[in-house]
Amino acid sequence: MSRAQSKSLFTADLIVPAIGDAFRKLNPRELIRNPVMFTTAVVATLLTVLLVVGQDGLSLGFKLQLVVWLWLTVLFGTFAEALAEGRGKAQAASLRATKAELTAKRVKGAGVEEVPASALRKDDVVLVQTGDLIPSDGEVIAGVASVNEAAITGESAPVIREAGGDRSAVTAGTRVISDEIRVRVTVDPGQGFLDRMIALVEGAERQKTPNEIALTLLLVGLTIIFLIAVATVPGFASYAGGSVPVSILAALLITLIPTTIAALLSAIGIAGMDRLVRFNVLAKSGRAVEAAGDVDVLLLDKTGTITIGDRQATEFRPVGGTDVAALAEAALLASLADETPEGRSIVVLAHQRFGFDATTLPEGAEVIPFTAQTRISGVNTGGRVIQKGAVQAVLKANPGAGSTAAATELRRITDEIGRAGGTPLAVAVDGQLLGAIFLKDVVKAGIRERFGELRAMGIRTVMITGDNPLTASSIAAEAGVDDFLAEATPEDKLALIRKEQEGGRLVAMCGDGTNDAPALAQADVGVAMNTGTQAAREAGNMVDLDSDPTKLIEVVGLGKQLLMTRGALTTFSVANDVAKYFAIIPAMFVVLYPGLGVLNVMGLGTPESAILSAIIFNALIIPLLVPLALKGVTYKPMAAGPLLARNLAVYGLGGLIAPFVGIKLIDLAVNGMGLA
Repeated sequence: MSRAQSKSLFTADLIVPAIGDAFRKLNPRELIRNPVMFTTAVVATLLTVLLVVGQDGLSLGFKLQLVVWLWLTVLFGTFAEALAEGRGKAQAASLRATKAELTAKRVKGAGVEEVPASALRKDDVVLVQTGDLIPSDGEVIAGVASVNEAAITGESAPVIREAGGDRSAVTAGTRVISDEIRVRVTVDPGQGFLDRMIALVEGAERQKTPNEIALTLLLVGLTIIFLIAVATVPGFASYAGGSVPVSILAALLITLIPTTIAALLSAIGIAGMDRLVRFNVLAKSGRAVEAAGDVDVLLLDKTGTITIGDRQATEFRPVGGTDVAALAEAALLASLADETPEGRSIVVLAHQRFGFDATTLPEGAEVIPFTAQTRISGVNTGGRVIQKGAVQAVLKANPGAGSTAAATELRRITDEIGRAGGTPLAVAVDGQLLGAIFLKDVVKAGIRERFGELRAMGIRTVMITGDNPLTASSIAAEAGVDDFLAEATPEDKLALIRKEQEGGRLVAMCGDGTNDAPALAQADVGVAMNTGTQAAREAGNMVDLDSDPTKLIEVVGLGKQLLMTRGALTTFSVANDVAKYFAIIPAMFVVLYPGLGVLNVMGLGTPESAILSAIIFNALIIPLLVPLALKGVTYKPMAAGPLLARNLAVYGLGGLIAPFVGIKLIDLAVNGMGLA
């Protein structure tokens, strides 16, 4: 499912199956879902019948050409949809192959029994050992293991999954490559993440979005209007002392109704979701993709999204006349057994700044483990107790140190570090304060520019963090976000989202923990991390398979690209139909109404060549636009006004000009070859 696996638009293994599917989609029960193309098929069927039994004065060759091009119009429309769906079927096939391999070691009493994964039920517990494929979606309830999720994400780097916390969710089809875990199944057969992915990439579960439904209703309305207009033509022709053959009237109807956008509408929607899948984001509905394109407010967690996620030690700040080297040495000893990224960064900084070469604790040293209650870690070595931890925790553990001049200086340094956007850790030896370690949240490179792009789109960014307001303010200023929410609780996140929505704005956010689930469910676009908990993945309407929180920015861009593509091709199609109307009507009826000759600016050869040229153009424009429908219109961040002006200039004007040029060239060819 990685982006590297994406296929070219036109290869034999995509086109050949799509041609077969295009014919299968002629089934009336499928075709009726697209009323405009269904109308075209009905007209093509009518003309096919008239080809055999009709006596309307038109040549057999002319009527045969109309029939062929009308059926091609329908087939090009079904082919566009089939090609869009086909791009996901290869991915689905590989996922099915993975699913077919799955067996499970279901825990039964004190032992285990091997069963097919399809036999598992919700709340069953399975044992997964080194080399085993995880048989079903679930939560790790015991153990810790390294898991290769390449089958789902396309990334080969393993991830850690363990019981408890926000890294406990596992996905069917991923492989345990070390240790063993016990997993409680959280889904029933056929309802897992892998099953949903298969259905979505095939397009089998893609429902029309409200935007598509509204556009379909508009297209149906235009079809009815043109049907009524064409039905009145015989009356006008009779008034002028002539008549118009039924085949001509039927063909005229098809040239005027919005067949272009109707043929491409489903393909645009399918391709939009497919682009997200190829970007390793699974959208649970097309509505979510559309909403991403209309987002007004973007809520981003600070850690891992705006900052690199791991705080780094950048400075040792001594107090009470302590030598900075002594502070660094004490911090080094207290951190040698600390395997957190922060602890390792302290060791690295001490080595770099002061040349200390210690990599292991002295013999006989006793490690003081970190606990959530004490918020302190350290070491007991050589008769010295070295402590490192949160400032208030260290002061609380050493009551006598809290009233000293060193404590006052430490509090001043703590405030300075907080204002600079950092986090202070205090260091004490035998109850005496030595100073503080400056841990810095490192803002990701280029993030400020990316927020500038969002601002150009008209999107406001809000950083959410549990940090105090001083630290949050500093990071927000450095990152360039528009606003921030400090000391945020789950309730605060939910309240902020509701407040924005009550103001008529669409909100997007990302999260990975169970405490993020309410906000993910409330947001218009909730992107859950695949590494997160089952609750978070179920609450969001998108899942990021790479678990990269910054991808929310790209998701917004992809959503806007989908909306732009649909809007651009709709603009082109409507302009196209208007142009066709003024291009062919004068040529068709100039015999009955000679006064229309002044409007026949294209100088089309005959009424028959005019209608045939329009029908041919009408059919050919669909496959010519298929690549644009599948790739999407190129999106560049800009305000809505200039964006609308650009699209009207390119696709509106293009839609007006293309029929005049295209129909004229086809008319010259038709008359030159004597086809009409």
